[in-house]
Amino acid sequence: MIENLKGIFETVNFKENTNLRLYDNDKYEDYPPHWHTPLEIIMPTESEYTVVCCEHTFLLRENDIILICPCCLHTLYAPKKGRRIIFQPDISVLREIRELETVLSILSPVIIITPEEYPQIHPQIQALLLEIRDEYLKNTPLSEAAIYGKLLSILILIGRSYTENRKTFDVTNNKQQEYTEKFMYICDYISTHCTENLTLDDAASLAGFSKFHFTRLFKQFTNVSFYKYLNQKRIATAEKLLANPEYTITDVALNSGFSSLSSFIRMFKIIKNCTPTEFRSMYTIS
Repeated sequence: MIENLKGIFETVNFKENTNLRLYDNDKYEDYPPHWHTPLEIIMPTESEYTVVCCEHTFLLRENDIILICPCCLHTLYAPKKGRRIIFQPDISVLREIRELETVLSILSPVIIITPEEYPQIHPQIQALLLEIRDEYLKNTPLSEAAIYGKLLSILILIGRSYTENRKTFDVTNNKQQEYTEKFMYICDYISTHCTENLTLDDAASLAGFSKFHFTRLFKQFTNVSFYKYLNQKRIATAEKLLANPEYTITDVALNSGFSSLSSFIRMFKIIKNCTPTEFRSMYTIS
């Protein structure tokens, strides 16, 4: 299935004249640690499938669905007999929709959609993935547009489930929507300005809260602290820059929003469990 792997970086070979790749995969074959820029959605349709992502192992049962965000290192293990949909769409065009970019940031690196945990949206997402598979294999006019429409529906279902059905904030019900919209905006702002000298005070002021109140609410919304979220965004930027050999490690550090090389290396190792140099080496090994 992996057709073009350089080190641990997979260049996804999209279907001709599209930005999509889908496998109706039944191969008894494991795939080594790798990452890529497209989103990846996997759903076993027969038997089970094992996914290791960010040092966590997920055993997918038949019809369980995993969404792996772009640039996340993952490994795949297949049973002797089984079948699964593996869908890899380029979502760069969808990132222009700010709400979706924010939802992906919050859900990163991975989300599992099961009938037990998401009973309201799982059947709809399952049906949409089957429709995407059928549309991809038919290759009819406007097929790519139809598939992106269904993918957009999947992401909207997941995003709304997160923002509407979960009591995110420790506030009254009539404040939930207001705070959700405000913090989605804040997350989008951080993603856009993460390479700048952005501080907790700046973000709190932008949200209209005191620093201490903002800190508590931000963690309720994202499950991480402001600075951890900011550094995750900066490291994600650094990963992309490290793929370009023309940038030195110092160049990458400064262009990712870090004030010093030492702080960049320290934070990169905390988040990625390797140094920037080691990461670049894994990328370039043939």
